[in-house]
Amino acid sequence: MSDGDLIGELYAGCFRRLVVQLYAVTGDLSEAQEAVQEAFTRALAAPRRTAELENPEAWLRRVAVNIARSRYRRRRVLDGLLRRIGPPPVVADREPEHLALLAALRDLPEGQRHALALHYLVDLPVDEVAETLGVSAGTIKSRLSRGRKVLALLLTDPDPDTTTTTGRTDVRS
Repeated sequence: MSDGDLIGELYAGCFRRLVVQLYAVTGDLSEAQEAVQEAFTRALAAPRRTAELENPEAWLRRVAVNIARSRYRRRRVLDGLLRRIGPPPVVADREPEHLALLAALRDLPEGQRHALALHYLVDLPVDEVAETLGVSAGTIKSRLSRGRKVLALLLTDPDPDTTTTTGRTDVRS
């Protein structure tokens, strides 16, 4: 029997049982499922070690409980930090101009969108944007220039002469 077959049989035989047991511990079904899935992921990372265990289900249960406890502790720390800093600021602006800008940004190629967002929205200098994206500063300048041109076309009222049959402005030219 291969290592994958052993883990597959173990999964088929005890996944549900482990989820029910972890659900009793966590009180949250999705948290229980995630903890058990993570335990199986760890078993898949070392299938030979799992195969050598006397009781692999007990090991999986222990790993899943430890994962659930760790996640609970991290969540408690985060909740405490969030309570100290207060409610989050409202990020989404519902103004029509803002929504139009977000829609236009989604239409840009990924490189241009990332460059524009990091430079103009996050306010990073060109060199830092280049370092963050792992490209040269010249590439960022080019993406910014091209992205601004396309955004200008997307955010202006379309001229009937430049509109395609779909009603959208053709920005590929």
